[in-house]
Amino acid sequence: MSTNFQIDGSDFDDVYIRRDLFSQGGVWTWGLNQYGQLGDNTSFSRESPVQTVSGGANWKQVFSGNKAAAGIKTDGTLWLWGTNASGQLGNNTIVDKSSPIQTVSGGTNWKSVAGPENATAAIKTDGTLWMWGYNDDGTLGDNTIISKSSPVQTVAGGWIWKQASCGLAHTAAIKTDGTLWLWGMGPSGQLGDNTSVSKSSPVQTVAGGTNWKQVTCVGSTTAAIKTDGTLWTWGDNYLGALGNRTQVGTVSSPIQTIAAGTNWKTLASFSSPGIVSAIKTDGTLWLWGSNADGMLGNNNAAVLGRSSPIQTVAGGTNWKQLGQGNNGCAAIKTDGTLWTWGYNADGQLGDNTLVSKSSPVQTVSGGTNWKQVASGTHSIAIREDFY
Repeated sequence: MSTNFQIDGSDFDDVYIRRDLFSQGGVWTWGLNQYGQLGDNTSFSRESPVQTVSGGANWKQVFSGNKAAAGIKTDGTLWLWGTNASGQLGNNTIVDKSSPIQTVSGGTNWKSVAGPENATAAIKTDGTLWMWGYNDDGTLGDNTIISKSSPVQTVAGGWIWKQASCGLAHTAAIKTDGTLWLWGMGPSGQLGDNTSVSKSSPVQTVAGGTNWKQVTCVGSTTAAIKTDGTLWTWGDNYLGALGNRTQVGTVSSPIQTIAAGTNWKTLASFSSPGIVSAIKTDGTLWLWGSNADGMLGNNNAAVLGRSSPIQTVAGGTNWKQLGQGNNGCAAIKTDGTLWTWGYNADGQLGDNTLVSKSSPVQTVSGGTNWKQVASGTHSIAIREDFY
């Protein structure tokens, strides 16, 4: 191909192609692909970003479990791919899929999705909450312990759900009235009801209240932020996940981290067991708990865990959104750049290596047009079109 233009000594066509590759909008995935969780119609792991076979720049939200992924498009349709051993793809089968499919419910009124880890939770625009997948511990909240491969509502029902999160085997959700409800596995106190008993239907934490803003299930730990900006944790305290300056035991009712404060803004969308991360209103990023493979980002992988919040070595006051996966973390800054750190044996950092990193690095794609990221044993992110 002939070229007639030069830019800084480079062929114009080459520059255009490179810019197109690194700036194209849509969903990009990388990392482990054993179950087809990259959605590229293969089972080959990738250490640099690739697009799902669905392509398109019309994705609104993505979510990543360790073995599966989900996303909602701007037209309100819900798509899932990856492992389906517990029916977490919601297509009335238990067959894995390496390219995106819709649940048997179909529809164009899906608002948000959480999971799919072992189970999936999704809220429609009418405020109804639907779940499917693993249910041996009552994770679906339908008052049974029978797994489901198609969407069902919790026994709480109603058109009043605002946000939901799925852990390894428990679920938490906030209603539009600000109340917080939990169900599923409870031996580590992760339901926050001052017991260690599993529940197959929703219960409120002993903290009660109508001012809960965001909740995330962190393996067998739960963390939540109230509308007053306070941050609360409960459940398993493995390697300091509760942030209370200890690294052992369980807590069955909500407590504040030793950092306390009223300026907590958002929690990670999905968290691997033993680590919690959150962004404050001043744009600083804080992490605590397990430091396996350097996932606290403090440039010191030798320390197994931290029981009080610390900042990554990157520091800064421009962090906007974050996601955590299986021993790895990813976060987007306000300038649109995407950073990853932690475990990388399957390429989930997207830096074209298989070497774990204890401090943040950018993916090989670079760019300043990243919109949202989520992580599991793989990473998934939405890019905005850039011209």
